[in-house]
Amino acid sequence: MAASTSGAIKAYLEGKPFGVPVFRDGPREGQREPYIVVQEGMPAGLDTGNGDFGDPNAEINIVETLTVDLVQVARVKTGERTTKVTERYGLAEAIAHALHGCTLPAHPAKVTAVRVQDIDRIPIAENKVRHSITVRVHRVLLAEEVIPQ
Repeated sequence: MAASTSGAIKAYLEGKPFGVPVFRDGPREGQREPYIVVQEGMPAGLDTGNGDFGDPNAEINIVETLTVDLVQVARVKTGERTTKVTERYGLAEAIAHALHGCTLPAHPAKVTAVRVQDIDRIPIAENKVRHSITVRVHRVLLAEEVIPQ
């Protein structure tokens, strides 16, 4: 069981056959590309389409926004004036497809929907390309997230 939404996404993606290591908040020092970084701490708000706000005992549902970044080497030098593309085209889309519609079984809260909002391809810098996938997770807000233990 994961302790957070980013941990649940990490666990979910590690179970997929992408062959890319997944980290929360950043890669370990010296990590070679490709790798995936899951970052939470983006906006979270009430899911206004779900819940009875007049009932103090009603389930509180939130929508949490996260980013899933795929970092890859764009190309490698093969000769004095030639390069070879090493970026795995379509990998970001395959990751987004795997996430869209899943329910994150390792999450401690009930997840009702995971929706991919968009995929941005950040231009190549220092021979690295980054795809940033924005994910919205619809889930129950747990009492322990609100009440200190």
